Amino acid sequence: MSFINNIKSYFRGVVTEAKKVVWPTKKEVINHTLVVIVAVIVIMTVFGSFDFGLSKLLEFVIKSQG
Repeated sequence: MSFINNIKSYFRGVVTEAKKVVWPTKKEVINHTLVVIVAVIVIMTVFGSFDFGLSKLLEFVIKSQG
């Protein structure tokens, strides 16, 4: 019986903690989503530029040795 009581107690605790959750407002979700999208675009641009530059540099080095 102790095992069943432990399970019941665990789920009571889960429900209690779930009631304490504060969900973000719609405006907060939209703002955070926009921040993430902008950050991804900026990082993508930086890494893409590095990739393009390094590939052109490597291409130049390979062609200059041939």
